[in-house]
Amino acid sequence: MSIWLQRVFNVRREELVPVLLAATFFFCILSALMVLRPARDALGMQRGIEAVRWLFIGTAFATLAVNPLFGWLVSRFRRLQFITATYGFFSISLLAFYLLMVLAPEAIGITSGQVFFVWFSVFNLFVTMVFWALMADRFTLEQSRRFFALIAVGGTLGAIAGPALAALLARPLGTPALLLVAVGFLLLGVALAWLLARTQPRSLSGQQAKDPDRAVIGGSAWQGFKAIFQSRYLAGMAGYIVILTVMATFLYFTRLQMVAELGDDTDLRATVFARIDLITQLATLLLQAVIAGHLMQRLGVAITLALLPLSVALGFLGLAMVGSLAVLIVFEASFRAIQRAITRPARETLYTVVSREDKYKSKAFIDTFVYRSGDVVGAQVEGGLGRIGLGLGALATVAVPLALLWALLGLWLGRTQQRLATAGIIETTATTSPPSPPEARSPS
Repeated sequence: MSIWLQRVFNVRREELVPVLLAATFFFCILSALMVLRPARDALGMQRGIEAVRWLFIGTAFATLAVNPLFGWLVSRFRRLQFITATYGFFSISLLAFYLLMVLAPEAIGITSGQVFFVWFSVFNLFVTMVFWALMADRFTLEQSRRFFALIAVGGTLGAIAGPALAALLARPLGTPALLLVAVGFLLLGVALAWLLARTQPRSLSGQQAKDPDRAVIGGSAWQGFKAIFQSRYLAGMAGYIVILTVMATFLYFTRLQMVAELGDDTDLRATVFARIDLITQLATLLLQAVIAGHLMQRLGVAITLALLPLSVALGFLGLAMVGSLAVLIVFEASFRAIQRAITRPARETLYTVVSREDKYKSKAFIDTFVYRSGDVVGAQVEGGLGRIGLGLGALATVAVPLALLWALLGLWLGRTQQRLATAGIIETTATTSPPSPPEARSPS
């Protein structure tokens, strides 16, 4: 059994319990998100595609406003305390939306739908960011390369279960009840986070590793923002995220325009979005379960990070030549599958060689505000091309060179991570937090 686990899934027997806990935790988070996502997309389109571009700007400002609060929580409370507080805040917010829908249904309209769109976009980024920050803090670099992709399988299963639950429960229980389902998944995720953090790995000497939850990380609320300008490595990760989100936004608005041509029926649009999500999750599951972990271990993080940019360059070339909804669905499903199954786990391993403060604070800023800033840039560029009458061909002329630059940045990040690890600028276990040496701030 041990040999089978190691050969097929790259997991040793003693690692099985924490990996299963992590995968189940991610299942709960993605189930909570995907139960609500089709409704988010449908509500956001009520005032047209141009309004969605402005909603992206509102989301970017909302994430910027929330970041200092999260940084303050990280600075003042222990790890499990600020993780619980973050999920607790979003659970209470969902309960507030539920009460509004049940007690004052007449207040639900276009404006409240746009508020929900912005709130969900912030919710989506923060709950997944906190999950992966805990993974980078809990597991070592060597472990992350072997089974971060396997852990992501739990999220994919949750992303499949979420839309299925929404379709199954929406009619008998009503749409508001879906918010309670999401709250239940979030609270279960918190319980699993506590269990995962308590199953501490053993050090090389065989002794139980020091519990990081007994120490407060400290520092200032804005340290994560400052660190990005002090470290080329963190700045490179921010650049990688910006290009990733610009590309994703190009695809997102191309999809919105093609779906909008199907008609104004909100239910029809939500159905199409849900079907695209389902196709994506099935493709992602196949890649994550048996391919991604071996790919990262054999090719390395650098090559793995370059795979998505190269596939995007090819995808936009194909979309420019054959601009149909069917081609877009294949391209977007491939994009999301590679991003979630291969690129996302590889990108999360980059944080295993930085300090615990950067794992949470800098990662929070990069994965929320920087991420949404890329959305804004992508939305405005795509919208600007459309306003001057340029189509998919012009979009491809922007996307393809940018994708090649993106691939080079991924190669640099992977090689820099390896240099940091080789030079010893890395924690010996993922549960200790020694001071980062000066070189960690400015790797060559």
